[in-house]
Amino acid sequence: MRATHEHEWEAEPGLPEALPADEHILWQGRPDWAALAVHAFHVRKVALYFALMMVWQIIDHHADGVDPVETFFDLMRALTLSVTALCLLGMVAWWSASTTLYTLTDKRVVMRVGIVLSLTFNLPLRCLRAADLRPLGHGRADIALQLPAGDRIGWFHLWPHQRAWHLSHPQPTLRCVPGGEAVGDMLLNAWQRAQQPSPSAEAHTASTTPTTRNPSWQGAHA
Repeated sequence: MRATHEHEWEAEPGLPEALPADEHILWQGRPDWAALAVHAFHVRKVALYFALMMVWQIIDHHADGVDPVETFFDLMRALTLSVTALCLLGMVAWWSASTTLYTLTDKRVVMRVGIVLSLTFNLPLRCLRAADLRPLGHGRADIALQLPAGDRIGWFHLWPHQRAWHLSHPQPTLRCVPGGEAVGDMLLNAWQRAQQPSPSAEAHTASTTPTTRNPSWQGAHA
C-alpha cells in the first residue's frame, strides 16, 4: 500500500516539489507541541495571570463580606473559564506543531507552516547570513535564521515560527526542535559546505579575484 501524508499536493512530505537529483534531505522534524505551547503561546504566563486574578477575586470578596458559598461558585466559574482558555491555547499549539514540517537539505532549509493556509518557505543555505541557537531545556531549541539584508518575510506570515521581538527584520525560526543542538550542528555543517564554490566557479574566480566568504555566520551555538 502506498504511504500517504496529510498534504496531498506535496511532491514529498514538507516539500512543494520533488528535489533535484543532486539534492538530499539531511533532516526533517516539527516542533515539540508542549514546548511550543510554553515558549510560543505562553501558557505558563497565561496560567499565572489567571491564578493571580483568582487570588485577587478571593481578597476582593473577603473585603466586601461576600458569602463564602457565593465566593466558591464565583471561583469555580473563573476556574472553568481559565482551564478552557488554557486548553484552547494548548490545542492551537498542538495543531500548529502537527501542521508544521521543517526540512533541512544539503542546499536549503524548507519551512512548511500554517494551520488554515499552508505556506512553504525555501531558504537557500548559501544566502543565510547567520543562525542563532537558543536552548530551551530537555534537548529542545529554537534555531533562528538571519536572511540577507534585502530579503524579508512578513512577521504575520511566519508566526509563530519567527524570532521574538524582531519585528522590522523577522527571522524565520525552527521552533522548539527536539534534539536542537544536533540539528544546529547539522545546519552549520551544511551551511559551510554550501559556501564552497563549485569547481567551475572556483576556477573562474581564481582567474579574476580571490574568493571571499560571508564572515557573519555566528554558528549554531551563538
